[in-house]
Amino acid sequence: MIKPNKPKTKDKILSVAIRMFNEAGIQGITSRHIAAEMGISHGNLDYHYHTKEDLLLAIYDKMRDEASETYSVREPNSSSLQHFQHMVSGLEEFQYRYRFFNLDVLEISRSFPEVNKKIQETLILRKQQAQQLFEEFLEDGYVSFPDEDVMERILHTIRMVITFWLSQMEVISPYRFRQKGEMVRLVWNTILPYLTPAGREEYERILDLAASETAGKS
Repeated sequence: MIKPNKPKTKDKILSVAIRMFNEAGIQGITSRHIAAEMGISHGNLDYHYHTKEDLLLAIYDKMRDEASETYSVREPNSSSLQHFQHMVSGLEEFQYRYRFFNLDVLEISRSFPEVNKKIQETLILRKQQAQQLFEEFLEDGYVSFPDEDVMERILHTIRMVITFWLSQMEVISPYRFRQKGEMVRLVWNTILPYLTPAGREEYERILDLAASETAGKS
């Protein structure tokens, strides 16, 4: 029987670091904490990731690859709105998987310039991808915007919601919309007023499909 390949030390370090950062935040964990948790020497960890920024760069590359798959992988024969639902749902799960990064994104951006550089590059890419998808909404007759500025502002609003979803739950604690799935609903709420009759029909179909899938899992 072929034995499965054991995870490489570099991959183990990333997994443990992500878990510990999620639990205690970016400032609460050092490379020595991670090495001790893994039962390896600090020198061994330092051999793979010389600095905390090196470690964060590796984590961010992993994050970007996963998010890119969410943006690009599309179910066969799915409509543009259905792909949007799949994408935003995946991004909400992504938020919880890398909780620390989304909660500490401002601190990370200010403290680690190379990571910030990659974040800015990624934001430009995501803006282009989101704009292409919205242009597909228009071509499919699912939405109608008064002008291009409205569409750009909606895209910007959605990006803010996705980027700061977990942070706002920490800060604006009295509000009740805190369950998983609420981020997706809020994103949709920014688009609903601009759906055409065809878009509204497709949206209702997507909701029915999601409800059926949820019922099938229970």
